[in-house]
Amino acid sequence: MKIFFVCTGNTCRSPMAEAILSAKKLPGIEVRSAGIFAGEAPLSFNAQTVLDEEGISFEHTSRQLVSEDMEWATLILTMTASHRQFLLQHYPEYASKLYTLKEFTGEMAADVSDPYGGSLSTYQQTFNELKRLIQLLVEKLAEEEQTEKK
Repeated sequence: MKIFFVCTGNTCRSPMAEAILSAKKLPGIEVRSAGIFAGEAPLSFNAQTVLDEEGISFEHTSRQLVSEDMEWATLILTMTASHRQFLLQHYPEYASKLYTLKEFTGEMAADVSDPYGGSLSTYQQTFNELKRLIQLLVEKLAEEEQTEKK
């Protein structure tokens, strides 16, 4: 399974989601992230600090989403409903594998909170939100795998 996380600038949410899932070292799971409007920039300082504090080793440079990413992915998970809508408009052929992270994990609200420009505690809150959602994602994927084996 190839999981692709998408946010705006690829300096906060989507790379933290990528780092959290990658750190689980799940067999058969590949993870990438990119931003819809990303330039080339390092992971935000506070995001890096939170990952370091959580013991997650992760090096990252933000990158712009390209059509090859959409083709590569088995599952595309956006951080907000507006990201999802943007991708649906520009890449309608991938609609069947495109969800918000919260939608895919069964949450009612569509958006993961954006810590950009916020304090370290704001980033910690977003990290905690992502950590919980990634755990739900892992559980859902495991359930789907069990169902397919039956």
